[in-house]
Amino acid sequence: MTDLAAKPRSFFSPWRIAGWGTLALLLSLPAILRFPWTGSDFVIMGLLLGSVGLGIEFLVRLSGNAMIRLGAVMVVLTSFLTIWVNLAVGMIGDDNPYNLLFLVPVALGIGGVIAVHLDGRKSALVALVAGLAQAGFGLGGYGQDPRGAVLSACFGLFWWLAAALFRGGASR
Repeated sequence: MTDLAAKPRSFFSPWRIAGWGTLALLLSLPAILRFPWTGSDFVIMGLLLGSVGLGIEFLVRLSGNAMIRLGAVMVVLTSFLTIWVNLAVGMIGDDNPYNLLFLVPVALGIGGVIAVHLDGRKSALVALVAGLAQAGFGLGGYGQDPRGAVLSACFGLFWWLAAALFRGGASR
């Protein structure tokens, strides 16, 4: 099996164009659909989507294994969704300081997989723990917002999918 990470990459690869093009389309959709967004809404979403693109590019370069790369993409997308939901409506009610706890699984997930250099088994453990933290914090907010708590806890499933992808990549 060849190591894809060792191959030189073209700046204009089809995957790169598709990825950044999709992010640009997502950022332009609110304007196309005439959502009542302010300039700061576009700046914040642009920063978030740019972070997604850069995060994916950075993490997929750490491994040539397709399953581990998919796990890394799942970590980035789950982190993005968690932050986006928290900014938009809050995981546990709007403007609730409890929502800051949901930054822990994000920091743990992204920081952890970088710290272990996307090693499959170690990254699987990191994603598993991030999912447990996500589910725990979600269910911990049940008394304040039952619906938000259950939805937030369900985000643990995305972390556990990343763990399964990492684990699958480690066994190859």
